[in-house]
Amino acid sequence: MPGGSFSKEVDVPIEVVWGFVSDMNKWAPLVPGYIEHKVLNEKQSTWKFKGDVGKLQKTVSMRIDIVEWKRPTTVSFTLTGLSENVTGRGYFEARTITDFQTEMTGNLNITAKGLMGPVINPILKTLVPKAVRRLTESIVVKIMDNQRQVARGY
Repeated sequence: MPGGSFSKEVDVPIEVVWGFVSDMNKWAPLVPGYIEHKVLNEKQSTWKFKGDVGKLQKTVSMRIDIVEWKRPTTVSFTLTGLSENVTGRGYFEARTITDFQTEMTGNLNITAKGLMGPVINPILKTLVPKAVRRLTESIVVKIMDNQRQVARGY
């Protein structure tokens, strides 16, 4: 299963990280290729994004199901392709380093099924780790931007 993990330290308490990653409306727009998402209920949403698969550019729709919310450390989810025959799973995990420093890890595994699986999966092995890194780094930047705004009184 093509996948990747990326960890990054962020200079905020673990509860601040939790406050961000536990609300998909805050981080969904940071997903590479994001177009839109719709929340169906507190544990389910649909997402649409543009992805480059080799030389092809596709718009992909997926359903995201939250499997676990474990405050303040873990949000885990599954992915089901609505427009493509793909499945996957992922999580965000936070670990306290100090009272004011947290390590955040993003993880995603995704597999293309069906006739195109053998063609697409090798491409995903390259793309998924990069996408996980970009998303995790974008979340850390957004959390730090939000903290700076709070400190300034905005």
